[in-house]
Amino acid sequence: MATARHHIERVLRVVAEPAHAQAADASENALIARSWRRCAQRHGLDPGGSAVIQVESAGRVRESRDRGGGWLRTARAGMEKLFAHVADLGYVAMLTDPDGITVDYLGDSAPGSLFRRIGLAPGANWSERFAGTNGIGTCIADRRPLTCHRDDHFFPDTIGLSCTTTPLFDPHGGLLGALDVSAVMAPDARESQHMVRHLVQLYGGMIEEANFLQAFADRWILRLGAAPALIEVAGELLLAVDDDGVVVGANRQARARLRTLAGAGTGADAPVGGHLSGIFRTPVPLLMAHLRNREQLRVSTWDGEDWCGAVLAPRLATAPRAATRVVAEVPACGSALPEPLALLAGDDAHMARVLAQAARLADAPLPVLVQGETGTGKEVLARALHDSGRRAQAAFVAVNCASIPESLIESELFGYTAGTFTGARSRGMTGLVQRADGGTLFLDEIGDMPLALQTRLLRVLAEGEVLPLGADRPVRVDLKVVSASHRDLRELVAEGRFREDLYFRLGGATLTLPPLRARRDFDRLVERQLAQECAALGREVALDPAARADLARRPWPGNLRELRNALRFALTMCDGACIGVADLPPSTEAGVLSAPSMPAEPPRAAQPAVQAGEAAAVARPDADPRARLHAALCRHRWNVSAAARELGLCRATVYRRMQRLGIVSPIDQVH
Repeated sequence: MATARHHIERVLRVVAEPAHAQAADASENALIARSWRRCAQRHGLDPGGSAVIQVESAGRVRESRDRGGGWLRTARAGMEKLFAHVADLGYVAMLTDPDGITVDYLGDSAPGSLFRRIGLAPGANWSERFAGTNGIGTCIADRRPLTCHRDDHFFPDTIGLSCTTTPLFDPHGGLLGALDVSAVMAPDARESQHMVRHLVQLYGGMIEEANFLQAFADRWILRLGAAPALIEVAGELLLAVDDDGVVVGANRQARARLRTLAGAGTGADAPVGGHLSGIFRTPVPLLMAHLRNREQLRVSTWDGEDWCGAVLAPRLATAPRAATRVVAEVPACGSALPEPLALLAGDDAHMARVLAQAARLADAPLPVLVQGETGTGKEVLARALHDSGRRAQAAFVAVNCASIPESLIESELFGYTAGTFTGARSRGMTGLVQRADGGTLFLDEIGDMPLALQTRLLRVLAEGEVLPLGADRPVRVDLKVVSASHRDLRELVAEGRFREDLYFRLGGATLTLPPLRARRDFDRLVERQLAQECAALGREVALDPAARADLARRPWPGNLRELRNALRFALTMCDGACIGVADLPPSTEAGVLSAPSMPAEPPRAAQPAVQAGEAAAVARPDADPRARLHAALCRHRWNVSAAARELGLCRATVYRRMQRLGIVSPIDQVH
């Protein structure tokens, strides 16, 4: 009891200190002190209280895993290697998404285990706003490795923990999540964690490097290091370079060391977008010769550092893509687009104008409405808008207003207090609006929000506060609201189905995405998507000219999402190294599948009653969407990934359709 009281008093003393006292201090003690102040002052946490380790629903965790895609498989391999070193020492290993939610876990997760009781479990949310200062939440907030050892934690009931965490970044500098190892009972001495910290950072670096090499499998990779004998396997800096000598990618270490070089400015994106001649004194023709001959070389940068370099040749044969440079010019002002937006740039004038406007709106105090047909990439643009502004390090909370049942959307959005209704969580629940505090709230398909809730959302926008169900006092929130809809909201207003005052609140600025059939950079989009899909599969597949022409003629009612699924289908059907017309899925006209007519089937014998549903699905798989999906799942023994590949869909879409159509796996029925 005395230990807890002493810890609370210590935290309160630090919180009361002036914020500027340690503002310039980069030490880990100062990082912990800043986190304590953030927990108390920004998140309103009381050090005398208890950590609330929220365990997210299986659906929420699955959604995060689906968003993560291929990098999670790579991270899992690295996490398994790391766990093998620390398992016998009483640690668990966790992998989280950018919001601090545990999406993968290795260790004891039995229901009654000490790890589980304290929150070290799959689905646990370790964000600072819930759990206070801790390894995962503080690492994500500050985007740097740290060891949060025992009484570094904010709450007294977590001071027995020792958590060592490193952030994981994607090849473009965006935060993927965090890699963590935690022990429930660690020695008092902080020095006991030095070796664990070295291992966590080592394997975190390996995961990032593997992701980088996969993302730029079709580019020259220049690996730079100080030790010639180890350069082939242990380079510190990685640069992805196109055939013209332009840097199209750089790992975290290269961004930090070469920030002021390459002629691409001094922002976080440098040296990406610059030329090799802006980085190295070595003549570029000689550099390019080394690249093409795959030879080791010695180079000197313009700031006087000497490096040994090794070259990795492109592993995927794809057509040249000059438009993939991640720095584009904004037509109106001539300044460079932020990298997250520049990655969406191409040769389409309409899209260029949209991105130029988005760059200016990233930090503007205006809500943004994104309009566009289904599949044009509205959420992708919204996320890039978030990642391009000052709120990038805070949460991006996406809400699909069309997918949440009307009976639940109010509690999901605004949260509720303990005991508000039967079946509610015993501690209440923080709503999605409040979780976005400090960051961005993305309201997808806003046109499908019920009228009654539109009034409550209007209060959030007008007053900057949210009132959870059952609460007496509103909670202040600071967030940027980005909404999206494929519907014309003005028509909904005219029909009385959408509030006019809410429309004008949401539409402070409107960005309209062009449909795929109107894009002038169609070939580039096809090449980029094909390269990404090939990289994920580890294959080298080209596109036959006739197949390319066939794709260009299609109407694409499903836009970019349909294009992605079409290429995935083609890669699944293709046995060789080139996709032909026969490998492509049937075309769609006005959203209706135009497939060859099926031959009539001979009469079948009556099936037993218990198999009637399954028999109907197999006999007539295209009779209706539910039967087709059910038949595919049955054929693949309820392996959702395999069924998704057959149908040319992503796993997330299959899960959504299963939920909408009432299809339940026999495995879930057992449990």
